[in-house]
Amino acid sequence: MADDTDAELVVRAREGDVGAFEALVRRHLRVSYGAALAVTGDAQDAEDVVQEAFFRASRRLDDLDPPAKFLPWLLAIVRNHAHDVRRRRRVRATDELHDDMRADGAAVDPGRSAERDELRRRLVDAMATLSDVQREVLLLHDVEGWKHREIAALIGVAEGTVRAHLFHARRAMRASLGTELLEG
Repeated sequence: MADDTDAELVVRAREGDVGAFEALVRRHLRVSYGAALAVTGDAQDAEDVVQEAFFRASRRLDDLDPPAKFLPWLLAIVRNHAHDVRRRRRVRATDELHDDMRADGAAVDPGRSAERDELRRRLVDAMATLSDVQREVLLLHDVEGWKHREIAALIGVAEGTVRAHLFHARRAMRASLGTELLEG
């Protein structure tokens, strides 16, 4: 199934082939998560959004026309649901609890853990200063490796607009984080 196109997998999934839909999920899980995270800014919310989006997509697969447009259609579902979740989400009053042991049983270095927590907090704060589209473009391009033209087609803007959003997002991240974090 790895060599099958999205369109072929969609057609087979419509005919009841569960494995075909699972192949679509495996193929597009990472980028869906990135798009959800770009909107929600929260890893747990992004996971929930992606799970719900794939469920919705499986139920509405017959609505997709043409089948070759599965990824843009799926990402529209992801982004729409992520915006809904973000609107409904209340500010969380508690911090995450952190384990003091690693999976292999060794103690976590408190200094390193504190550094990682601080870096995570700074990254989340810096990402929160970006607009939704800047966050999405930055994650799709710099984390997922998408090309400018692919992002432009996905979000429905000109390629030059994607480049401008990426430029401004990176500039804002440098201003928030400092160049030592981004160059190191």
